[in-house]
Amino acid sequence: MTPEQEARNLRRLIDEANNAYYVADQPIMPDAEFDRLFRRLQELEREHPELRLPDSPTQRIGAEPATALAKHTHLRPMLSLANAFSPGELVSWEERNARIAPDARDGGYTTEVKIDGSAVSLTYVKGRFATGATRGNGSVGELVTENLRTLPDVPLVLGGSSHPPLMEIRGEVYLPLPAFQRLNEERERGGEPRFANPRNTAAGSLKLLDPRITRRRRLRMFAFHIEAVEGSVPVSTQWEVLDLLESWGFRVEPHRRRHPSLAEVEAEIARYERLLPTLAFDADGIVVKLNRLAMHRELGVVGDREPRWAIARKFAPDVAETTLLDIRINVGRTGALNPYAVLEPVEIGGVTVSTATLHNEDLIAQKDLRVGDRVEVVRAGEVIPQILRSSIAEGAPRRPAFEMPSECPACGTPVERPEGEAMRYCPNVSCPGRILESIVHFASRDAMDIRGLGYERVRQLLEAGLIADVAGLYDLQVSRLVELDRFGEQSAGQLVAAIEASKTRPLSTLLFGLGIRHVGKNVAQLLARRFGTMAALREAAEAAINDVPGIGPAIAAAVAGFFATPRNQALVDRLLRAGLRQDEPHAVAAGGPLAGMTYVVTGTLPTLSRPQAGDLIEQAGGRVAGSVSGKTDVVVAGTDAGGKLEKARALGIEIIDEAELLRRVER
Repeated sequence: MTPEQEARNLRRLIDEANNAYYVADQPIMPDAEFDRLFRRLQELEREHPELRLPDSPTQRIGAEPATALAKHTHLRPMLSLANAFSPGELVSWEERNARIAPDARDGGYTTEVKIDGSAVSLTYVKGRFATGATRGNGSVGELVTENLRTLPDVPLVLGGSSHPPLMEIRGEVYLPLPAFQRLNEERERGGEPRFANPRNTAAGSLKLLDPRITRRRRLRMFAFHIEAVEGSVPVSTQWEVLDLLESWGFRVEPHRRRHPSLAEVEAEIARYERLLPTLAFDADGIVVKLNRLAMHRELGVVGDREPRWAIARKFAPDVAETTLLDIRINVGRTGALNPYAVLEPVEIGGVTVSTATLHNEDLIAQKDLRVGDRVEVVRAGEVIPQILRSSIAEGAPRRPAFEMPSECPACGTPVERPEGEAMRYCPNVSCPGRILESIVHFASRDAMDIRGLGYERVRQLLEAGLIADVAGLYDLQVSRLVELDRFGEQSAGQLVAAIEASKTRPLSTLLFGLGIRHVGKNVAQLLARRFGTMAALREAAEAAINDVPGIGPAIAAAVAGFFATPRNQALVDRLLRAGLRQDEPHAVAAGGPLAGMTYVVTGTLPTLSRPQAGDLIEQAGGRVAGSVSGKTDVVVAGTDAGGKLEKARALGIEIIDEAELLRRVER
């Protein structure tokens, strides 16, 4: 037998054993025999490198343990779904879409079971698996390529045809319930604590530094979406997308269906609710999508976060009853006094819950929640549980109604409640509660992304006197950190390196990290793109800030007030001296060729994606809107433009193509 024939035979035997072990859960050979065959194939591939094929089973577990997970920027943002919990909310979603694109109802819908797992993005170059990453914040995730290689559902080389040269495949990694049960039994036998639920276990398994441990967890994946970065996908419906994914070698959710109308979707809800408890994996509803891909392009996304063309239809949320032990106050980074509930621990949907959000004092009064009450707590796919209502019997003895404190619980300063607002605020910028929260926010993943700076670590640094605010982070040195408990040379070095890396973040990220009141991620981007540099924004008058499209009077007053405060001016100066980046890469030049104009981009353009066209417009001084209205100045239309184009014609709005847009931007 030639080496080529032996390698081919070994690959066949190993693939059959892998399928029996991981897919069918019925091993066909002892582990020792599998290891012997695997080692022999590795030897052959070392001796004859030409036999090491991209889809060889050795390529699934060939990596050594990593020392850390690298960051990965997605080629296209990974979106998250809005939720609908009732037929009325689903109808409202359809009506919103129809207002933007009147023919949105006409192409039908698809439904797929919504797997409760961990979202991933797989990059394929010319049909070969190149990189894989977690969702992260939607723009940047963690690189877990070698761990994803261990999944039998991730084709290393695609079958079929019509692969775009560069694309991202979106999928959901999950841990089957039998595998989860087996894993917990093994942990119990080894004296280790049980894992709480399959979803968190799947997410944690993807981030393990040793791919060999990930492989033993028996993770699985369903694919559901294609993002063609170069080239195009040769289909016109979501249903065909799923068929295409199957032809390439991916598994897709097997209970998917097509529906001619939203009424047909809702009619299937009862069947899906009965189905979900019988599945071999956790699921928390169904995903409803418009079937026509042209509508996906037409409707676009909400704030670069949620697609308008898809929604999660969730079923009855998990509810449990427990005792409200206390109502406590947390002081946020802006000084807001945030009440939260301390609960007698209760399990809801596989998660032990001991706290719940209470939002504000008006909500507490509206629900008449009092310490000592029996309360109903809900987890409807939310990160933070919420209290639905008090379930105490009418006439039963109760404690006095809750009252918000008149002084800040962290520093004793009298609190303020601005007219028309639901929250009370501590006005003391030196309040210890505000400082702690502001530093944790500054270091968070969506802000400056400084790994290793959670509450306990920040609290430790504050108590040791090593920092007093966010600027103090950039003075930290390894030699001082190693003097603290739980800090070694390696962990101290990693923290200092992460702080140093944060200096390269753009101005928009820094503005969000500073925790200016009313300034979230989107507002920070609007400000950074309009003013370009920190210096220009600091010098801007309140009226100039208010003139930025998307910025209102309350935001403008908060931003101008922040930069007018001497303490904040000194803080920004210290950050500047520390070397933090003070500009935005895609800033809008004042007085650009499209200044003062509102553009809408619709349809498929010849060379630009819609986000790319939007960036060009904004960089030339224009504003990009998501829908056509009387305030729209110009519509840039490509093929399959749909309802926006018709509305523009009806309103007499100027319509141009991509070539004309490029000419105007160049001017």
